[in-house]
Amino acid sequence: MKVFHSISEFICEKKTIVTIGTFDGVHLGHQKIINRLLNNTIQNDIESVVLTFSQHPRMVLHAESNIKLLSTNEEKTLLLEKKGIDNLIIHPFDSKFSELSGEDFVKSVLVEKLNIQKIIIGYDHRFGKNRSCDIHDLIQFGKKYHFDVEQISAEEIDEISISSTKIRNAILEGNIKLANQYLGYPYVFNGKVVKGQQLGRTIGFPTANITIGNSQKIIPKNGVYIVEGTWQNKTHKGMMNIGTKPTVDGKNLSIEIHFFDVNQDLYDLDISISVHEFIRDEVKFNSIEELKNQLQKDKTTSLSYFTT
Repeated sequence: MKVFHSISEFICEKKTIVTIGTFDGVHLGHQKIINRLLNNTIQNDIESVVLTFSQHPRMVLHAESNIKLLSTNEEKTLLLEKKGIDNLIIHPFDSKFSELSGEDFVKSVLVEKLNIQKIIIGYDHRFGKNRSCDIHDLIQFGKKYHFDVEQISAEEIDEISISSTKIRNAILEGNIKLANQYLGYPYVFNGKVVKGQQLGRTIGFPTANITIGNSQKIIPKNGVYIVEGTWQNKTHKGMMNIGTKPTVDGKNLSIEIHFFDVNQDLYDLDISISVHEFIRDEVKFNSIEELKNQLQKDKTTSLSYFTT
């Protein structure tokens, strides 16, 4: 897959079939559109193009929204590459770009830059300044500029009734099982292992303390989760606690993971975490011994999940 960081970088002599969107999370609804795109490229000697944006448009147009992301640009790129897309354009979305009229966007971007033969788009897609144009306008522009428009119907999209907003809410509520069903894969975030208080090793549950570099990435609610961590091309099973560690009077939020089969120094490693299941809320226990007993139960629950 070729990756371009601006529409101006893109050059393709072949005709293209295009879809456009934020594709945050590349969830099952998005995948339905991507699969339709790829099926069209098989039938025709054309290249697939996904046009997405380096910033969520809502972050630019409504800065106060403080929207959190299901996938960073790097994660989105990996997910789309796995789908078999030919070309991915991650264009900077800014106020200037948002001021393009619907027809200017179609003519200067889709026709003149992307060499479009066909566009596949969801029924509710809007574009142009103030989101003033819809699928009906796009069909008229297609006739004028000689490209086809294929619409993913409301019935097809609503059949699985998925939105990035629903998934974000599920993650914030700790409903990882539902979020993963909508995504079609376990929710993933990436982080670096840093030094923590090293309390876990004193009670037989050493942990990797994770810091996440992207502040826009959505983090599940506080609690204990079943996870897998991947680094250096190997995957390890474990359990994760997100919270303030109230049993030891912790104050700051931390993300700590105990891996079941790891006995090595992980400091400074970049780790990809797949979140499989929510076990329980974070609790303040009356003693360290109570905490140890509960951690052992959590471990048993996690290991049982992976064996079944």
